[in-house]
Amino acid sequence: MDTKKLDIEKINKGYQKKEFSAQELIKSFLANIKKDKTNSFISINENALAEAKKIDALLAKKKPNKLLGLPIAIKDTIMVEGLRATAGSRMLANYIAPYSATAVERLEKAGVIVLGKTNCDEFAMGSSNENSGFGPVKNPIDPTRVPGGSSGGSAAAIAADLAPVALGTDTGGSIRQPAAFCGVVGMKPTYGRVSRYGLIAMASSLDQVGPLAKTVKDSAYLLQAMAGFDEHDSTSADSLVSDFPRACESQEKTLRLGVVKEYATQKIQSEITIAIDEV
Repeated sequence: MDTKKLDIEKINKGYQKKEFSAQELIKSFLANIKKDKTNSFISINENALAEAKKIDALLAKKKPNKLLGLPIAIKDTIMVEGLRATAGSRMLANYIAPYSATAVERLEKAGVIVLGKTNCDEFAMGSSNENSGFGPVKNPIDPTRVPGGSSGGSAAAIAADLAPVALGTDTGGSIRQPAAFCGVVGMKPTYGRVSRYGLIAMASSLDQVGPLAKTVKDSAYLLQAMAGFDEHDSTSADSLVSDFPRACESQEKTLRLGVVKEYATQKIQSEITIAIDEV
């Protein structure tokens, strides 16, 4: 089965048209992971196929929501009950998470299937994913280059078609930078938008769990499911969660861009103005 270019919309339509089952989809991604040469994954979810079988039973009874049966990869600083949570460190090589992070729990409730845990800089301290206790991650676009970090495993997994979507964590760029290096979409949500409960912290006052995906809309679907107040995290925002996927379809053309004048020459500011006018 060809998993290239599969995003949430295509997977959802595939299920509706009976083009493939959840078990077939998961088998294909697990086969890709087994042949992977980027070292994107630290561990695999051995129960993924059993979970896919349960999803197939649900798919036979009802029309799938957008996330039902969606394969996902999870950065190894985020807890998934029953799976290892090493945070890229040999010190936690045998640590099994006793519970799932709220972000994971909400996604699983929506029907996602966790493929496994992705490689990262040890305790999320790095920007190249060369600092993992389980070896460096290679950029699938060019193996001689780094994939960025610390969520390099999650970004590389998507770029290498080992997973259609993934979760990472971002403190000072650890989702956005590897997403840019690997040519995928990465987003750091506003602090408090997504619960930090179940996240192995790097810097609690800045850490956020966020999505990596092939498209902006896929990121919106993941954020929609994860966002919202969590009683387990006092720093989570108790505010309305917008319809993020619908916002992606907006035809609004107004754009406001702020430029800090102290950081830009007059020439740069003029070029930005011209570029915006052309858009």
